[in-house]
Amino acid sequence: MTADEFVGRLDTDVKALLERLAPDATLAPEVDGDLNVVNLLKVALRNEVEATEIAARWLVTTDDVDVKLAFARQVGDEAKHYRMIADRLKALGVDPDAINPLAKGWGPLFSYLDTLTTTVARVAAGQFTREAIAVVKNRQFIEFCERAGDRETAGLYRDVIEPDERYHHELGRRLLLRLATTPEGQATARAAATRTLELADELQRTALKTAGIHHAPGC
Repeated sequence: MTADEFVGRLDTDVKALLERLAPDATLAPEVDGDLNVVNLLKVALRNEVEATEIAARWLVTTDDVDVKLAFARQVGDEAKHYRMIADRLKALGVDPDAINPLAKGWGPLFSYLDTLTTTVARVAAGQFTREAIAVVKNRQFIEFCERAGDRETAGLYRDVIEPDERYHHELGRRLLLRLATTPEGQATARAAATRTLELADELQRTALKTAGIHHAPGC
């Protein structure tokens, strides 16, 4: 199939899987115990630093200028998000300098992404799929914040972070239209996107089962 047909089908498949990963019913959060905006923002710090790191690693190992610039844009945006979230935590009375987001090491999704060596797999998994997941989870987190009465955090995500993540996803789409032009490339892209979604699903289920965490922003 053509690259346009492939990307269209992959987009449809990713959206279908995301509906099962995060159905609309989960937009009505139940806040129990320590499930609050502050603790979810701490989770977000880890997600942002991992997103920054993986894009930076890929940036320096590709010779494709368009891809390099796309990863560079993502590095800057994710680092910006980290600083903004840290500032928001400080405003909420939490010292962000006392938080080590990588105290437990890199997460499973990061570890998988770090194994990818081809550009088409990296773009499909990282920008196209991971950022699509981020858009959905950020939308949920915005709803969570609004229900918790935290309009400032909701606004931060609605006005800055989610639009950036959506832009990253669109960058991935444009790159895939150029990169996924052969049956082999399309198979590689699909496998990487599918595994990314599977890991995101596994991580969400584990977080909910072991820590009662849901509606965490990012992925």
